[in-house]
Amino acid sequence: MSKLRFGLIGCLGRARIAKQCHSDGLDAEIVAGTDVDNEKLEVFKQEYSKEFQQEVNGYLDYKEMIEKENLDAVMVMTPDHFHEEHAIYAMKCGLPVFLEKPLSISVDSCDRIISTAEECGVKLMIGHNMRHMWFTNKMKEIVDSGVIGEIQAIWVRHFVSYGAGYFQKWYSEREHVNSLLLQKGAHDIDIIHWLAGAYTKRVCAFGKLSVYDKLPRRNPGTPPPVYEDREKNWPPSEEKDFSAKIDIEDHNMIHMELENGIQASYQQCFYTPDSCRNYTVIGNKGRLENYGDIGGDATIQVWTNRKDTFRLEGDVTYREPPQDGSGHGGADSKMIKSFIEYIAGNEVPGATLLDSRNAVACGCGASESLRNRNIPVDI
Repeated sequence: MSKLRFGLIGCLGRARIAKQCHSDGLDAEIVAGTDVDNEKLEVFKQEYSKEFQQEVNGYLDYKEMIEKENLDAVMVMTPDHFHEEHAIYAMKCGLPVFLEKPLSISVDSCDRIISTAEECGVKLMIGHNMRHMWFTNKMKEIVDSGVIGEIQAIWVRHFVSYGAGYFQKWYSEREHVNSLLLQKGAHDIDIIHWLAGAYTKRVCAFGKLSVYDKLPRRNPGTPPPVYEDREKNWPPSEEKDFSAKIDIEDHNMIHMELENGIQASYQQCFYTPDSCRNYTVIGNKGRLENYGDIGGDATIQVWTNRKDTFRLEGDVTYREPPQDGSGHGGADSKMIKSFIEYIAGNEVPGATLLDSRNAVACGCGASESLRNRNIPVDI
């Protein structure tokens, strides 16, 4: 049986996860890509030729690629503010779409994308790879087992050591991302909703641009820096070449009231020396907390017995089993496999379109709150 023919809109960066289509046992392959940057197209073609001994076609116009390539599906990996344009065009051409998260940068835009998928009768999957991580699935299993009782509160801290990169590229402007509570936070907001079994109905937020607005900027039109080893670029005060325009926040704190009464909080910071997502889920019979998220050394601790001191080790400890070598602890390969199986009618994506839409809605509401005197916002 011939393999499914996939085309890429946006060829490099995060788009490299599309190489997972060529994994053994998956009946799909990337046959073409499109990008507005001709140099990126050349790199794209060279990489696929070298890694897979396969020629791929490159286009500067995504519409031309769709017209000429007889594709079975499209993967949209472009910056967030282009998601609506690219996904809707592909779906109107009758093509299934894999769309990198977040779904879009406004609720209205999300609704237009979803409506198009429904009207055209095509399959659309959003790239929520955290739905495929070991630690999130194990937490969900523990919560659903009832061992910590009825969930009352979820607290999430998100540390981002590589945060400078978000302020040196297109991510630094609201018109491109709205807020990092969407671009980055949509992952965790979705997982909070998943663990809690409900969406956010009200949010209040604080945040500000506290570090990266004070560092050296590059001139408009100058390409962003390319680092061979980002770990050498520390601390943030030693970095330079930041975007000419920065109008997003570099740390955020939001409080969420969910539809079922569970309360949650999410904090993100983009200038920490380490990277990790730390979840605490509290029920009326116990709590769980993860230490580490991906990389082979994650654990989840569960406390159900009382003791009036802090215990680093839980009553029960779950340790991450070995994962494959693909990105994000194997989650990227599982996600791409899920998309291929979804097209074939053998699987339903973990995150529904409504899940993706409501993660964006929460992020948008939080951004509105923190930019408007921290007033509560109903979602």
